[in-house]
Amino acid sequence: MKGKYKAAIALVLLLILLPLTLLMTLAQWVPTIAGIWLPVGTRIALEERPRFTRLSLIIPDLRYWVDDCQLAWLQNAELTRPSRWQLHVGTLTINSACLNKLPANDAPSTAPRTLSEWQSMLPYTWLTVDRLTVSPWQSWSGKLSLALTPEVQHLSYNGGRVQLEARLQGQALSVNRLALHLFDNQSPFTLGGEFTLPAVPNGWPVNGQMQSTITLPQQPGLVDVDMEWRDNQGQTIVMSRDSSDPLLDLPWQVDDEQLAINDGRWNWPYAGFPLSGHVGLKIDNWQQGLDKAQISGRLNVLTQGKAGKGNAVLTIGPGRLSMIDSAMPLQLTGEAKQGDLVFYAVLPAQLSGSFDEPQLTFTPGALLRSRGRVIDSLNIDEVRWPLAGVKLTRQGVDGRLQAILRAHDNVMGDFLLHLDGQAQNFLPDNGEWCWRYWGDGDFTPMNARWDVAGRGQWQGNTITLTDLSTGFDQLQYGAMQISAPRLVLDAPVKWVRDEKKPKFSGALVLDAGQTTFSGGSHLPASQLKFSVDGANPTDFQFKGALSANVIGPVQVNGRWDGERLRGQAWWPRQSLSVFQPLIPPDWKMKLLDGSLYAQVAFSAAAGQGFEAGGHGVLKSGSVWTPDNEISGVDFVLPFRYRNAAWQLGTRRPVSLRIGEIVNQVTAKNITADLQGSWPWSEENPLILSDVSVDMLGGKVTMQQLRMPQHDPALVRINHISSSELISAVNPKQFALSGPFDGALPLWLDNPQWIIKDGWLHNPGPMTLRIDKDTADAVVNDNITAGSAINWLRYMEISRSWTKIDLDNLGVLKMRAAIRGTSYVEGKSSTVNLNYTHEENVFTLWRSLRFGDNLKSWLEQHAALPQVRCAKGEKCEEKQ
Repeated sequence: MKGKYKAAIALVLLLILLPLTLLMTLAQWVPTIAGIWLPVGTRIALEERPRFTRLSLIIPDLRYWVDDCQLAWLQNAELTRPSRWQLHVGTLTINSACLNKLPANDAPSTAPRTLSEWQSMLPYTWLTVDRLTVSPWQSWSGKLSLALTPEVQHLSYNGGRVQLEARLQGQALSVNRLALHLFDNQSPFTLGGEFTLPAVPNGWPVNGQMQSTITLPQQPGLVDVDMEWRDNQGQTIVMSRDSSDPLLDLPWQVDDEQLAINDGRWNWPYAGFPLSGHVGLKIDNWQQGLDKAQISGRLNVLTQGKAGKGNAVLTIGPGRLSMIDSAMPLQLTGEAKQGDLVFYAVLPAQLSGSFDEPQLTFTPGALLRSRGRVIDSLNIDEVRWPLAGVKLTRQGVDGRLQAILRAHDNVMGDFLLHLDGQAQNFLPDNGEWCWRYWGDGDFTPMNARWDVAGRGQWQGNTITLTDLSTGFDQLQYGAMQISAPRLVLDAPVKWVRDEKKPKFSGALVLDAGQTTFSGGSHLPASQLKFSVDGANPTDFQFKGALSANVIGPVQVNGRWDGERLRGQAWWPRQSLSVFQPLIPPDWKMKLLDGSLYAQVAFSAAAGQGFEAGGHGVLKSGSVWTPDNEISGVDFVLPFRYRNAAWQLGTRRPVSLRIGEIVNQVTAKNITADLQGSWPWSEENPLILSDVSVDMLGGKVTMQQLRMPQHDPALVRINHISSSELISAVNPKQFALSGPFDGALPLWLDNPQWIIKDGWLHNPGPMTLRIDKDTADAVVNDNITAGSAINWLRYMEISRSWTKIDLDNLGVLKMRAAIRGTSYVEGKSSTVNLNYTHEENVFTLWRSLRFGDNLKSWLEQHAALPQVRCAKGEKCEEKQ
């Protein structure tokens, strides 16, 4: 009995120790046993030992290898059975590149063939994978959940770029929601539908119907997608809710060997101009997988503009698309027309690479051309983009980039520009693009030829203009000619396109030779140097200085914010004599003394136009000419310019003060103030006020002249010396002495009058003397007038009143009434003289023959009263 007990105890211990031993050595024997059923060349590796808990089996790490390629990697798996089997996986990573290494199995398969057979084998199971990743599509990773029974299978997948909710019951597949985030910052592509799967799940669903509402990039509204098929043919229609024509209409047929789209139509009205066309596509061997499928097709694009209709054709294949390495020839041939522009394309290319890293390479002969009209006056004769050898990848553009532009403007002239550069994996703010540019042309409005040349690069997020030289051989406009102006870089222009610390900087110099004007005046060679500093080309500050030999420098600074240009300019105090070169030699004017300074603030914007405001000051100016000597000139000009109108005098009026003008008549203490708008209006008049001139021993004043004018401006003449006036005019026929006053109502915009109802009179005694030779000539020529003219040889005028009218044709009418006493040969007589005179003053100013005119009038109209005088008695007038 003791032997039996020992045997029983040993059996019990064996039954206990054997499972423990097997459990402890799972990592060694499970891969070996599993290898019996795995394909040849594949194996399972357990990096960590699985372990049991009271309710679950935990597998920390399991890997499935095909030769030396890791096909699948399972981490943190836990198998439990609360009510049915439940497998929870932390991470499952599948490498699709290893699928090609699986060995082919030519032995007859005993696996189930029909869908129902597969479903009948399914256990009641829940499967959850927290993160499922299939390379090389890591961006499509997400969480997978399966609820499986033989009757119904539920699938849920939730990732950053794809979400799926589906249910399979028998052959009926219901897709509740499929959402694909294809484009950043765009709504996802979503769809749902009902499908009937084939009994043997090795092909396309037998029947199906799918509906979706999506939002396409750059499309303003919602788009409905309807897809329906039965047996081997169907139709896909994409409709926009704001259009009656489908965006896409694809009738298709499918069989075991080929998927074909015949006579498909498409329409895209959202690209700024309508596009439409037809499409045909064939995919042979489509059931053998994407790598073995042969794809060919044809897509044409119809366009229409002012230049007519255009047709371009995209030929696809025959070739293949592959997850690993595609080989698809493409060629775009034809023309497209938009507005007045016509584009011509011959673009053969080869699409290669994987889906994740596609590469489009333009082959020899690839050329894009265009011609037409961009704006009303600019005509593109031809622009060429040679593209042979250029590669397009996800990293960017690689290869030689060229452009040649030949154009002309009916007014501005013609020009030719070249661009040539090399790109290396270039995209905006990524990669590198170095370029150089050059060109020349005519600038017809100013009878000039111009040229431009330079170099630059775009490296990473930095654009640098390293070299620039552009200018004209001359600029000629009217009587002005500028010699050889040229703009060059003083320091490279650099733009760092950094979101946190953007930077834009550079310096330029504009040099110009001598500027000549009509009459021989000139501006010496000038130079404008300025620098820019800011965040980007739409947000920077600038400062600089403009000088022309000894003129200047004028300091300029300001800011450009992308919409408005603001700035200030300061002209420092300078001697007036530095502007002598601007005075034509024919003027024979010498700038002697004085100083000038100015300050201006300006602003310019698209909707606003140009605005400026500031002031200029001239102090103690002095000018000499052969006929005039002007001294003591003080001029202050505050102004504002806006909406093509000048506001003269802002906080205070424009002020002119002149100490003295020495001419035939010397004028002193000249003052005038000006304030208002130019051009003027009723709401914004222009007012000249406080005009005053000391001249001819008296003063001429005008209190106010308003434009537009409703009342005459009254010019007052106060105590003007007639003798000084006669001396200035210098007639030889007569002499006049004594003061006179007057008032001249002045009109500037009256349809008839310049002066209306003006008057002159003498506030004190005046004396008139007729030249003896003049009087004797009258006596000899006209005996009747001779006796009367003798009484005017010397006359003392006690009272005179003259009425003056001057029309806008220059006709002056004077009606004078003179009363005085004449003294001739010791005799005196009271004289009443009524004088009427009419003459064109414009002619008079030119001739200055006032004395001869008076002589002629006296000969014709002199008639004096008879006088009787007894010897030794006082003479009396006979009434």
